[in-house]
Amino acid sequence: MKTIHKYRLEAYQGLNNLRLRDGFRIVRAEYLVTEKAVFLWVEEPLRADVASQQYNFRVALSGEPVPEHYCYRGTALDPFGAEAYHVFEVMEQRRENMAGGRREMEQLRRAPAVNAA
Repeated sequence: MKTIHKYRLEAYQGLNNLRLRDGFRIVRAEYLVTEKAVFLWVEEPLRADVASQQYNFRVALSGEPVPEHYCYRGTALDPFGAEAYHVFEVMEQRRENMAGGRREMEQLRRAPAVNAA
């Protein structure tokens, strides 16, 4: 089973830390006028055996530079303020998480085979 969770992102205070389950998928970014904030809707698995990790996101205004390793995830528009908010995921962390998983897989491949007989 899976579900969609809604997360508030702060536009003017640097990185937003979210604890998300592995295999998450961003489905929508939207500016809610009533809240005056950017929100991110994320599809996540509900299985108990799926681990969760911290992921960092940054909201940048149009024309605001972000580092090369940030990955664009969506845009939220303020219909009354004529402003666009762009959501980026900080990918350095994800690369580190993936590298850790690769190291574990490599260690398992190198481990001597155990005979069950």
